[in-house]
Amino acid sequence: MRPLLCVLGLLAMMLATPAPGNGKLRLVADNWPPFTDASMPGGGLATSIVTTALARAGYSSGYEEAPWARALLGVGEGRYDVLINAWYKDARASFGQFSKAYLTNRIRLLQRKGEVFRYKHQSDLYPYSIAVVRDYAYSPEFDGDTRLDKVPVRNFSSAVRMLAAGRVNLAVEDEYVARYNLQREPQAVRDGVMLVEPPLGENTLHILVSLKHPEHAQIVERFEQAIAAMKADGSYARLLRQHGF
Repeated sequence: MRPLLCVLGLLAMMLATPAPGNGKLRLVADNWPPFTDASMPGGGLATSIVTTALARAGYSSGYEEAPWARALLGVGEGRYDVLINAWYKDARASFGQFSKAYLTNRIRLLQRKGEVFRYKHQSDLYPYSIAVVRDYAYSPEFDGDTRLDKVPVRNFSSAVRMLAAGRVNLAVEDEYVARYNLQREPQAVRDGVMLVEPPLGENTLHILVSLKHPEHAQIVERFEQAIAAMKADGSYARLLRQHGF
């Protein structure tokens, strides 16, 4: 009888303790089409890549959209496990573990059409007001330059409408995001702004896994292995093509 009870007890412990990778991860991102958007196929390109890689790594997941500041706070507090679309910033490493990059974003400035504006160096931007999305990280140089006149806004739509209305001189955003969202703005806004050359820079896109999750290091490691396998077998490239990239 005693051996049987021991076996039953061991089985109960095994059933009560989920195997690594079997817990459902709580994913979060802000609305940032065409990379993250719950209304798009697969939730957008970045969401499709991340959920596919995590599934191949053995993790099931659920995806929720939240404003950027709330998404960051939720990861820091452990209410979310994985932020899908994070650019690197030192402050974020204090509450989350970054993966290696899985995409690259090309950052562009926008200006009003018809206005004379040229720049080669970041210092050329000092005389201008620039709409930036609150709590976004654009680049270490741009983010840390206190001489830039940065005007925080809720999202890109707010930024580009302020730009078109003459309330700021410039706006900044990923090139694909800007082109995608401009097509959904009123005609007067679309016709009133333009992208600026040269690009402000490039940012690599990462997942950020909450340090509150006990397996954060393992999640990042398995995710990176899955991304490498997807690139090797062609499934990564197929997802890019499916989303028009």
